[in-house]
Parts: sequence; C-alpha cells; structure tokens
Amino acid sequence: MSPLEFEFLLKLVKSRSGIVLRAGQPDQLESRLRPLLRRTGLGSFGALVATLRRHDAEPLIAQVVEALATRETWFFRDRTPFDDFTGRLVPALLASRPAERHIRIWCAAASTGQEPYSVAMCLAEMARQLAGWQVDIVATDLSVSALEKAATGVYNGFEVQRGLPIRHLVKYFARQDDGWRISPDIRAMVQFRPLNLLDDFAALGRFDVVFCRNVVGGFDQPTRRDVLHRIARLMLPDGTLILGAGETAATERGPCSSAVFECLTPARLKRGRGSR
Repeated sequence: MSPLEFEFLLKLVKSRSGIVLRAGQPDQLESRLRPLLRRTGLGSFGALVATLRRHDAEPLIAQVVEALATRETWFFRDRTPFDDFTGRLVPALLASRPAERHIRIWCAAASTGQEPYSVAMCLAEMARQLAGWQVDIVATDLSVSALEKAATGVYNGFEVQRGLPIRHLVKYFARQDDGWRISPDIRAMVQFRPLNLLDDFAALGRFDVVFCRNVVGGFDQPTRRDVLHRIARLMLPDGTLILGAGETAATERGPCSSAVFECLTPARLKRGRGSR
C-alpha cells in the first residue's frame, strides 16, 4: 500500500465514521482490508482506492469503514459501570419517576450486542423492583452486519467466556450446535437500529441513561465535542451518560486508569466537560 493510498483510506474512514485511525500503521490497515479484497475480487489496494473514488462506491465504502472500525466488545466489559447502573442509577430512577414508571436506555455503538444484552440481564435481575415499569433499551451501531449478529443473540464459546458470569450463562442462555443463544425474553428487551453517530439522531427520543463506551476516545476533539453535545440534548435533566474506561468528555485527552469510567449528567456536560 502506497503512502497516498494509506492517507486516502485514513481520511475516508474519519469522514464517514469519525474514527481517527493511527497514522504510521499501514500493516494493520492492510491486514484488516485483505479479506475485503478477496471478497470483492479487487487485486490490489490501488484498485480498491480507485474503486472507492467512483461515484457509485457507497456500498464498498460502507464495507471499508466496517472492516476498519474496532469491534472489540464483551459481556459486562469493565464490570464497574454495570455495578453502578444496578446499585445506584436504576434505584435513583425508580425513586424519581413514580408517576411515569418508564425508563429509556441507549447503548450507542453497540457492536455485536454484548453491552445491551448485559444491560438487559442487569435489569432482569431487578425484575421484582421493576414490576409494572416499562423499560426500553435502544442499541445502535453503524455496522449492519454487527447488528445482524446481535439480533440473532447467538455467541460462540469464546464470546460467552469473556466477562459473562457462569450463573448468567446458565440462567439466560441455551446451548445449541453453533454456540449459545440468549433467551427470547432478554432478546426481546433490546431494540437494534443502524445509526452513525455522525448523523442526526434526535429522532431516537429522550433517554434516562446513555452508554457511549469505548467510542468517543477514537474521535478527534471537534467530533467528540459535537457528538457529546448532541447526546446531552437527548438526555433528561437528571439523566446519566456513561463513558468507557479511559475515556473523558474533556476537550483535552489525558492519562486515565483503565479502571476508571466517567458518569456525566447533561448539566456537567454544559458546564464544560467536553463542551466548548
């Protein structure tokens, strides 16, 4: 891959997804794109770039962005946010919404579904407290293929071993030939929708809790600021935004322990945590 081809692909992915890939790593980029070259029959990266420049290249562009987007995810990732969700956030919502009896949760960049299903299992464990309440979980991702996998609710042995407590595996999954299938009740709790965070997402409605984890850290400062502002506008005044380990809403990046996650309210965002 030539330097010009590499630079073109970096700019393409950033413009379409907001993701800033690391410069100086063409080998990693090449390894992610080689399966796409084989599937499409394109003989070289030069041919790929030439095709991507054509006016009818949108389907191929989507495949390139998907191939280069990070899909790293697992059940109950970093555990602490989920403990805080069940131990503090949900009880606070139950106390503050006795009339509405309705909670809405958004998992942005949900990938293949492990995060929203983890949220659903947390809520299933609180079924007694939530009796009579309506809970909506909306899960979005720019990758249609990732959402298709998520919607099946089927995971292989390696995937269910990553972060999933054995009692949850026994309680909420059924063994089948091609892996483990999540229970229909948990599957029915999640609505999967394709969405690019660079696009307008106001139509999703208002939310009490937003999980936007391991996403904004891959954006540059202007993109991160814009996405967080627009998320804040969708959150109810006492809502909570949960970022990933090592991510911050601040405009300047800084060191952060991998054990740390950040919970933000719309008011805190407006006071300048990643605001202006």
